[in-house]
Amino acid sequence: MILRTGIDLIEIDRIDQIQPNIRERFLKRVFSSCELEQAGNSSASLAGRFAVKEAVAKALGCGIGAIGWQSIEVQRGSGGEPVLILHDKARELAESLGLTTWSISISHSRTHAVAVAVGLGMT
Repeated sequence: MILRTGIDLIEIDRIDQIQPNIRERFLKRVFSSCELEQAGNSSASLAGRFAVKEAVAKALGCGIGAIGWQSIEVQRGSGGEPVLILHDKARELAESLGLTTWSISISHSRTHAVAVAVGLGMT
């Protein structure tokens, strides 16, 4: 069995403090239109999704530059739970590592968001 994990912690203020002149471009580069729609204007939700992307990249053993922000997508499941969808290079890398099942979890306080990603597979 293969088990890979990643974790990330982000200050929610980092999302709030993005300069207005680059905010929209940053958000569109990092998040899919579905992620932006589901998060609304919630900095905590955006920070949580950002943390998932970093945590998944860590579980894959690479940085975001190697796979791209939008190749890791977090959608809301029918029960409100976060659901991971891998695209393009992230999906290809996960498959090459034998990772077929993923579980993610997001939490936040007033000031921080944290996410954990666990990838499982068979050798």
